[in-house]
Amino acid sequence: MSAIQFEHVSKSYPIYESPGDRLKELLSFNRLLFHQNFWALHDVSFEVTRGETFCIVGENGSGKSTLLQLVAGILQPSSGAIRVDGRVSALLELGAGFNPEFSGRDNVYLNGSILGLTKRQIDARYKDIEEFAEIGDFINRPVKTYSSGMVVRLAFAVAINLDPEILLVDEALAVGDLYFRQRCMRKVHELRARGITILFVSHAMADVKALGDRALWLDKGRVIEMGVTDRVVSKYMAAMSEKDSAYLALKKCPAIDPPREPSRAPEVVEHIPNIDHRFGDGRAEVIGIAVLDEHGRPVHLLEPDSKIVVRISVRAAAEIAQPNIGFMMRNHLGVDFAGTNTMREAYALDTMAPGEVRTVDFHIELPQLYPGAFSFSPAVADGPLEAYRMCDWIDNAIALQMGHSGAQVYGFLHLPCRIEVNQRLNSAAPEKPAIPERVLG
Repeated sequence: MSAIQFEHVSKSYPIYESPGDRLKELLSFNRLLFHQNFWALHDVSFEVTRGETFCIVGENGSGKSTLLQLVAGILQPSSGAIRVDGRVSALLELGAGFNPEFSGRDNVYLNGSILGLTKRQIDARYKDIEEFAEIGDFINRPVKTYSSGMVVRLAFAVAINLDPEILLVDEALAVGDLYFRQRCMRKVHELRARGITILFVSHAMADVKALGDRALWLDKGRVIEMGVTDRVVSKYMAAMSEKDSAYLALKKCPAIDPPREPSRAPEVVEHIPNIDHRFGDGRAEVIGIAVLDEHGRPVHLLEPDSKIVVRISVRAAAEIAQPNIGFMMRNHLGVDFAGTNTMREAYALDTMAPGEVRTVDFHIELPQLYPGAFSFSPAVADGPLEAYRMCDWIDNAIALQMGHSGAQVYGFLHLPCRIEVNQRLNSAAPEKPAIPERVLG
């Protein structure tokens, strides 16, 4: 059964050159038009089943927020039909739905009333809202005195605790601090497990991959791709990478391009799926990264207790006396999780000549990690670990989801361990009373 259905929905906004044109159009007897239409959405059709987490991705200005506002009933479509079946709770623009002159408490009751809840029902949920928001005495002060983070805390606490059947989240969590954002993401996962229908808009592709059952990619108001989250996100990130590469190629001065000489590496990877941020002095550059299995096939899902190869190819634009090639692995929160490089592994690389291409393979045995998304950030530097010059670093060049191991992972990873009970570790040591030992993974 569908909770949300869009059928050929379009939304346009009239754009006037001046305020006077709006008046001219209003008073025109011949119904002359003095505006141009800006189409925020154009012929969008999709269906969200009950209990599904449906993510929407796209660049700024692609129509994502307009779509959510249509679902919330804030806007009406210019054409097409929308059907929404269920109580909608929306976390859209910062402070949307709050009266800045009212206290936080008053706004809680105001929002609850708008959703059709009685005072008694809101009373029963108020304590949970107050505890989750954690804004202290500010709950009794006007919202206009709140910081942006406090507004988000209260807005999210209200949205999740008023028994929504459909929850809309539009990038609002990006404003919150790390501690609160983690709590919010855990809560979203809880709601997802309870079967709440969720429409989630975010630029954090790791969150989209971790949460979404399906995803929709919008570009300039049109549907580009819709389907399984990983496939949609991969195509979206690849398109963004191509766009960024084209921009860099346009801006790059031909005079400083490195000479194109035959590669000395037998195998070279020349694709970078994503570039969030790039920096370095440019004397060498990462030209490609891939995550492969032992047979050289691309890996699309990281499997616990498996072996992978992180392959990085770099090209020197100048002489690199002490090349050091490596990568950093990050989790879905952007925290540096693990990393290594050739010098860390005591593998000394020969000097690289200008134009030389070199490929380094890092053979890794993955432990049992929690099922989140992980990204790999490749880099090449010149010099020892204590005093190196960064030539090129690419943030989050490739991201992959960690699959489920079938066993519970407590914390971030499971440490391989062996359990013994009532055993002596050193027979020569003085005897001590045996203490039963329990090791938790």
